[in-house]
Amino acid sequence: MKLHAASADDTRDIGRRLAGHVRAGDLIMLAGPLGAGKTTFVQGLADGLGVSGRVTSPTFVISHVHRGNPDLVHVDAYRLDSLDDVDALDLDTSLEDSVTVVEWGRGKADSLSADRLEIDIERPIGSQVGDNPDDLMEDLPRTIILRATGPRSSAIIEALSS
Repeated sequence: MKLHAASADDTRDIGRRLAGHVRAGDLIMLAGPLGAGKTTFVQGLADGLGVSGRVTSPTFVISHVHRGNPDLVHVDAYRLDSLDDVDALDLDTSLEDSVTVVEWGRGKADSLSADRLEIDIERPIGSQVGDNPDDLMEDLPRTIILRATGPRSSAIIEALSS
C-alpha cells in the first residue's frame, strides 16, 4: 500500500488512522532516511492510541515507553549494532502487551515477530529549501509505503485501505 503525505500533519494523520487498526502484540518497523518523518508518524500513532505525553525521537535513549491502553513502545535502533544489542532491550517481554514501533530496525529486530508491518517513509533527496539539516523536515511530499509480512499485518493494511 502506498500513501502520500503533503505535510507533517498528513504524516501524523496517517499514523492516527493506523492506530485504529493496531492492537497489543503488533510490531511496526519504520524505515527511511534522516528527516523522513518517522517520529512524526509515531506522534500521530500515539495520538490515535490515546497515549498521553510528548512523543519525541528516542535516538539518544534508545527506547521510550508511552503509557496507554495499550502501551506504545517506541525504539530507535539506529545506534544499535547487532541483534544482541536489540535483545538486551528485552523488547520481547513487552511485545504482547504493547504496540511496538522500531525505527531503523530492519536486520536488527526482525526476529521479534515474523508477522510485522513494515513502513518505509520516503522523502525527496537533498533539501530544496536550504542546507540546514532542519530544512529536511520542510521538503515535501512524503511517500509512505506499507508492507505486510504475515496474516495479521495483511489484515491491518486491508482494514486501513477500506
